[in-house]
Amino acid sequence: MADLATAVTERLLIDAGIREGMRVLDVGCGRGLVSLLLARLVGARGQVVGVDIDSRSLAVARETVQDARITFVEGDFRSLSSEHGLFDAAVGRRVLMYQPDAVEALRGLARVLRPRGLMAFQEHDSTVAPTSLTPLPLHEKVRAWMWRTVEREGGNVHMGFGLASALTRAGLTVEQVRAEAIVQTPAMHHPVGAILRAMLPRILERGVATEEELGIDTIDARLIEERTQADATYIGEMVFGAWARLPR
Repeated sequence: MADLATAVTERLLIDAGIREGMRVLDVGCGRGLVSLLLARLVGARGQVVGVDIDSRSLAVARETVQDARITFVEGDFRSLSSEHGLFDAAVGRRVLMYQPDAVEALRGLARVLRPRGLMAFQEHDSTVAPTSLTPLPLHEKVRAWMWRTVEREGGNVHMGFGLASALTRAGLTVEQVRAEAIVQTPAMHHPVGAILRAMLPRILERGVATEEELGIDTIDARLIEERTQADATYIGEMVFGAWARLPR
């Protein structure tokens, strides 16, 4: 079964209209997880181009993602050259929050879309406080590590609430905005350990926590134990999703 975050992303892409035969640009593709989702949706007749400025992440994507429908390109999506052609849609997950000017980034992206082209973005937001009827100190500590890292990197920790506005100001017509919570229970888990492991170099570089404090190898088990002992349901963050189209 897909993890909770992947399921949220997949629903967004399907509802936004990503379908068989489309040519889709995955901006800030990282290690290619969303690219793989897109490849399944566009089918045998479709094509996915993943673009990212991080050569290390792209190296992992090229090594682990073996799919003829997916091409990975190193570069800045805001200034993608015409050699890559036009796309039916552009999608991104946790990308706009790292842009100095999200509106200008979206305007740049619009230049590589076909008329009435689709944009679908998913952005997390730290504004909504973590929620549980029972105190869960380890959960709150892990959440703080992640968001503190993003903030120290200069990321916009409130991009979710600003998503619809950014799309509108970039000249697109927003068709839907939604917000979904990542809900965890004693029996429903979120792969926090894998996320922390991927973020580890960034966490250490920004001085947010030490490897010993993180305890990545046991963090998932400890989080499950904390929820189980408290018999608690936990909402750690809100995930905003929106899709919009270029005007006619």
